[in-house]
Amino acid sequence: MQEVFSNLDFFLLLSLFCVAFVAGFVDSIAGGGGMITIPALLLSGIPPLEALATNKLQSTFGSASAAYHFYQKGYIDFRRYFPFAILVFVFSAIGTIGVQFIHTEFLSKILPFLILLFGIYFLFSPRISEEQKATTIHKGFLMLALAFLGLYDGFFGPGTGSFFILALILLGGFGITQSLGQAKFYNFATNIASLIFFALGGKIIWVIGFVMGIGQLIGANLGSRVAITYGIRIIKPLVVIMSFIMAAKLLYEQFLS
Repeated sequence: MQEVFSNLDFFLLLSLFCVAFVAGFVDSIAGGGGMITIPALLLSGIPPLEALATNKLQSTFGSASAAYHFYQKGYIDFRRYFPFAILVFVFSAIGTIGVQFIHTEFLSKILPFLILLFGIYFLFSPRISEEQKATTIHKGFLMLALAFLGLYDGFFGPGTGSFFILALILLGGFGITQSLGQAKFYNFATNIASLIFFALGGKIIWVIGFVMGIGQLIGANLGSRVAITYGIRIIKPLVVIMSFIMAAKLLYEQFLS
């Protein structure tokens, strides 16, 4: 760890700040920001576990910034959906603890195909719109899906924001912008849960995490403004593009790297 700190310099911090800014902007619109920041942290010479922990710190800034901006614009009812946030928080904490004892090879193999299906659904489904729709699906199924995604985010993580959006559209009947806002709220809850346990384990590189967090905060604020202004016209194509990029990256890492 001492070696990591001794190698910190202005150029490295500036580069990671810029990476976090871009990731925050993209993540606040379509998810997938971790696919940008985690490789950057690893390329900086940070060990994998410390990279994951530091990524949770910086991404918490982005999810908080985006969630607050969506709340200001009326896309999140904190009082109504706070119990769901508690639900995903608890299960994310369980996942963060569990990942220390359980192998993730199976998830890593099926994940790219799940993300690819998600992108194809967003590309072709007529249900993706700005309007909230009535649904006959029992709310318990949405709660079950959110609990599972909270567990998944603490346990593994990639693509969680995108899966939150899909669950809210399919099971909750929400419009795309409202789903995006709620997804940021739940992402913030899961990030906080993971952050607590990574901090207790002493795995976070605080200097890098805070510098990247500032970049995330600015990028996420700008991205959420763009998402609210342009709505489905920018959210849907960017979600599809990011899904295909994430799937391609994960497949490449599995079979060609």
